[in-house]
Amino acid sequence: MHRTTRALAVGSAAAVLLASAFTLSSAAAATDDTGRRAGPGHSAAPQTLGSLGRKAGLRIGTAVDTTALAEDAPYRDKVAGEFSSVTAENVMKWEAVEPTRGTYDWAAADGLVDFAKKHGQLVRGHTLVWHNQLPSWLNDGDFTADELREILHEHITDQVTHFKGDIWQWDVVNEAFNDDGTLRDSIWLRELGPGYIADAFRWAHEADPKARLFINDYNIEGVNAKSTALHALVTQLRKQRVPIHGVGIQGHLGVQYSAPHDIADNMLRFDRLGLETAITEADVRMPMPADSTKLEAQAEGYGVLLRGCLLTPGCNDFTVWGFTDTYSWVPDTFPGEGAANIFDENYAPKPAYGTLRQTLTLAAGRH
Repeated sequence: MHRTTRALAVGSAAAVLLASAFTLSSAAAATDDTGRRAGPGHSAAPQTLGSLGRKAGLRIGTAVDTTALAEDAPYRDKVAGEFSSVTAENVMKWEAVEPTRGTYDWAAADGLVDFAKKHGQLVRGHTLVWHNQLPSWLNDGDFTADELREILHEHITDQVTHFKGDIWQWDVVNEAFNDDGTLRDSIWLRELGPGYIADAFRWAHEADPKARLFINDYNIEGVNAKSTALHALVTQLRKQRVPIHGVGIQGHLGVQYSAPHDIADNMLRFDRLGLETAITEADVRMPMPADSTKLEAQAEGYGVLLRGCLLTPGCNDFTVWGFTDTYSWVPDTFPGEGAANIFDENYAPKPAYGTLRQTLTLAAGRH
């Protein structure tokens, strides 16, 4: 996840997108147990987002706070009952799994994987290579480029091997670009050069050839300098036969900014390359306090993201970055803003939840 300046308000283009979304015949298949689109024989009770999503051809997921999962029964029940995929919000990040060099702590992440298996959910792994939330021994260390490359290789190999067979999609490289389309000045780019991206995908694929490997970023919902640069990179990587399988579009929006109504056009660019796509971290924040106008604009924000996914044949997962405002990351990161999720602090559904349900119901009804 990351802060963003992209967002969504109600607009006429959204109505056009809604009208056209459900003419897409390729969304007609449901998903099988691996998340791939399957034949029409699949049926599921339509009472949850997850079951509606399966009928519409995609998984509906949530990022999971594993502390809340262990301690908050209503939270746990919602994760289990409402969603068909889960993402570890923090417990698969490097600082969590390897706080001391060479000593791994998989307990919290393993707990989420076990929970997902019990409830028939797929798991998105987040994330292998990022410039943020690195352990202090790595941030503060004095390593040569060769040493750092070997550290990265070892980390990716160890983590992907540990979860081999349990992870559906990995966010292999996270937030590698600046908004102007240049590569981010991270420890990885400075010390290893741009080739670290291809290396990371090759190493992850070697460790688990069956996992689907994604590059993930924010502010790439629409066609802009950043999404175009990412498109150019993945085009190059595909030509080099680098095992990259998908592009994750985070979808951190805010009601006070302009809308990415060209999201379907953007996502289809990646679809034409033969890549999968996913909305990986959807939320729509607002200046506080919330009111009915902001909540309706928020609902439209979620709707545009979901419709963009439904319009894209290769989009197979729509994940919200947390589902309840009780545990949202937004207030701490954006002072004065919040209420970004589809349920409020009391687990009451907001208009955004209704929009997702209605959109999925209409999409499922076309099949």
